[in-house]
Amino acid sequence: MLDIEFEWFDPQEVDFHGIKTLLKQLFDADHELMDCSGLSDLVISQPKLGSTVKVSDEVNTDAKNNDPFAFLTVLNLHAHLSKPPVQSLTSYLSSVASQIPSLASTLPSILSSNDAQVGLVLTERFINMPAEIVPPMYTMLLEEIQWALDENEPYKFTHYLVLSKTYTEVISKLGDGEGGTIVHEDDDDDAPKKKKQKGKKGGAATTEVTGETFYFHPEDEVLHRFAAGYGDFAYRKEAAEGASDAKRAFYEAGVKPMGHMILLEAGKFQEAVEAVKTYLGG
Repeated sequence: MLDIEFEWFDPQEVDFHGIKTLLKQLFDADHELMDCSGLSDLVISQPKLGSTVKVSDEVNTDAKNNDPFAFLTVLNLHAHLSKPPVQSLTSYLSSVASQIPSLASTLPSILSSNDAQVGLVLTERFINMPAEIVPPMYTMLLEEIQWALDENEPYKFTHYLVLSKTYTEVISKLGDGEGGTIVHEDDDDDAPKKKKQKGKKGGAATTEVTGETFYFHPEDEVLHRFAAGYGDFAYRKEAAEGASDAKRAFYEAGVKPMGHMILLEAGKFQEAVEAVKTYLGG
């Protein structure tokens, strides 16, 4: 077992490409609709707000100079609304909210209101990172927001919007090129894969989506308990053909990712963070 020591840092210039990569991972297929470079610049322009998680290696023994394995921050959507990356992101969030019954009318209204101040929580991490790194990031964020408020910075939010991801499993039926389709048999895991014969030859692949939803970020299920609304939304951009099969590094089945949003009133945010700490340990 590897003994890895994680270290937490403020966002800094050297993190630009690492944060951009994580943002593209967070937005998945829809990252093409976002200015991830501009958003990454915004994240690192707030060095006193948010955190990154890094590890040292043989090349860079000082972890500070390495790419982040995870990050968490909050952006004031109203304070940055004049910036093109935030304008397009806010428009996107309002649009996809229409797919979520509990947010369809609420979120666009809040985002367009002059009286509301929405803090967009952006957080992502490598898929094999332990969830235990999450509580310290949220705890530090709460402290940093309070310090910013003490200095009259614009972080007196009325709401927090957490952007995340979920997935459903996709059972692939891969064409064998001989008119058969290779499928998984549930009855005997050790049995060889069988073929179901089709009427004509072909190597096309079909998929079957299971009904259960899984969370890339397990803390999301805790945040739901304190939310004013939450739900999944389909990405606008279609994933490349076969993408669900390609995403099998950590799952037996392929996966179909979905966007996920959680809206919390500001008064519930600290309590939600405490619940996340209890659930994940930290």
